[in-house]
Amino acid sequence: MFKNHPRGLIPAALSNMGERFGYYIMNAVLVLFLCSKFGLSEKTSTMIYSVFYAGIYVLSLVGGLIADRLRNYKGTITSGLIVMASGYVLLSIPILSTHENIGWLLPLTCVALFLIAFGNGLFKGNLQAIVGQMYDNPKYSKYRDSGFQIFYVFINIGGLIAPFVAPLLRSWWLNRHALTYNADLPALCHKYMTYGENIPDVIDKTGKVVTTGAEQFTKLNELITSVGGNISDLAATCSQYLDVFNTGVHYSFIASVAAMVISLVIFLSTKKIFPNPMKKEAEIVNYTAEEKAQMSKEIKQRIYALFAVLGIAVVFWWSFHQNGTSLSLFARDFVVTKSIAPEIWQAVNPFFVIVLTPLIMWFFGALGKRGKTISTPRKIAIGMGIAAIAYLFLTIVSNLAGYPSATEFKGIAAAISDGLKMGPWVLIVMYFFMTVAELFISPLGLSFVSKVAPKNLQGLCQGLWLAATALGNLLLWIGPWMYNNWPIWQCWLVFAIVCVVSMSVMLLMVRWLERVTGDKVEEIPEEA
Repeated sequence: MFKNHPRGLIPAALSNMGERFGYYIMNAVLVLFLCSKFGLSEKTSTMIYSVFYAGIYVLSLVGGLIADRLRNYKGTITSGLIVMASGYVLLSIPILSTHENIGWLLPLTCVALFLIAFGNGLFKGNLQAIVGQMYDNPKYSKYRDSGFQIFYVFINIGGLIAPFVAPLLRSWWLNRHALTYNADLPALCHKYMTYGENIPDVIDKTGKVVTTGAEQFTKLNELITSVGGNISDLAATCSQYLDVFNTGVHYSFIASVAAMVISLVIFLSTKKIFPNPMKKEAEIVNYTAEEKAQMSKEIKQRIYALFAVLGIAVVFWWSFHQNGTSLSLFARDFVVTKSIAPEIWQAVNPFFVIVLTPLIMWFFGALGKRGKTISTPRKIAIGMGIAAIAYLFLTIVSNLAGYPSATEFKGIAAAISDGLKMGPWVLIVMYFFMTVAELFISPLGLSFVSKVAPKNLQGLCQGLWLAATALGNLLLWIGPWMYNNWPIWQCWLVFAIVCVVSMSVMLLMVRWLERVTGDKVEEIPEEA
């Protein structure tokens, strides 16, 4: 698997794995953490999540420009790790949110998220650029796709472990205070601390009362008793539960700080073996006017091809990153996961990445040996089709179950709604298909960008790939909005249709993209 690859690949992958481990700890809990700590609505929390997630990738453009301008990828990467660590340090400080301090505590949390996003922008795209530069060596160029797939596996090793950290630390801290975990309790505690016993009714978009305030107050008393709390002084118990609950999450961010430090040590100790392509002296070559015109035309074609694929990437990441918003909420609301915290389901995707990547690499390799190599653009088109299958599956099972919108479902009495929930197998099947789609798109998209990017704009072009991810992330809020307002099968159907349309557009562009990138066009049946 590692044979014939440059020796800098594994150190770069390990550096990225540590950073991703720290990042995915925070990412696994961010939406639920904002709800539980500040009492924010799901809509507001997912909006902050969307802006933060988009900021990570938009700022990769800035990071790429800085590295290209300074001709110093390694220094920019080092700075990114330090800036990210400072953001995680701020997040790790446990301060109870109250009506008196939320005016500065919530903005401080947003500042911490900005530091993480900016540091990630300095780090992520430029490390990917360095990996691509390793494969500019003709000795390794034909292994570029598999190199990025290996790089991607290491990302997901960090992603596999990370989602377990926050729930474990949170449950440990709750147990230390003779309390237990309940996902519904923080929201009810916030409502009681704001309104007392006069909790307002939950009303859907038609004006129908979904859950009365009295029902919510009764449920709060029941849950407080079930987790080991004391209802004789409900205000103090709610405050204590929120403090202990969220302090446990804060402690998990300390693990993120440690992960940044480990990544920094790995990178600094091995950076000498990474390429310094921007520091090579330029050769003095006199080109004819015709040669200059031809080179200019080729660069334009490559940039057009890059932006065409970026458009497809926007749609894919909008669909895929629902795992942190509507799919995470779906795991909490519609799936029987009493013994498993909803955050942990995000580990299913990286698990499949690690298991399936060697199989997919073997599959591509076997096709290559038979003379039927699939080009990178064609693989991306196939990936969009597989993503459509994932959402079509979820559409069918949700429709067969007759599920209403999430808002209406949460208003059903717990004794009834618990009997209507799906088994965990639904999430496993969904994440299986989405992971296969991801393996056809994400690592190969990185490979595609490194192949078409002009040599003096490697950092910027990797930043553009991440900026496309940012645009997709800015649209993430649409998923939870549909999820809460429409029968959820309609929400999943929208994603399925968009993925099918994107696949169709990509297939129409495949031949042109193959010519631009120099991929050999094989006689592969169209239905492949």
